[in-house]
Amino acid sequence: MQSLFQILLLLLDVVWFFIIAHFIMSWLISFQVLNIRQQFVSQVWYGLSRLLDPIYAPIRRILPPMGGLDLAPLVALIGLQIVRILLNNNAHLFL
Repeated sequence: MQSLFQILLLLLDVVWFFIIAHFIMSWLISFQVLNIRQQFVSQVWYGLSRLLDPIYAPIRRILPPMGGLDLAPLVALIGLQIVRILLNNNAHLFL
């Protein structure tokens, strides 16, 4: 059971990394540091968008429109941290 606990934490870390990478890429694309017309950049961008859209979509439906400011990644990161805290506080159930 401890292996399951460690696998869950690993998956949370991977999702955390993907959200941070997507967030940083969005800023770099907005400030034209990265060009979306480059094949590698567009593949990474659209791949991350496809992976994270199922996480962001329910959050975006709940959040009010902020006029171009997308708070869905921040809410997703907070949600992931809450799940991590809950798992760590209940780690004794996995032993």
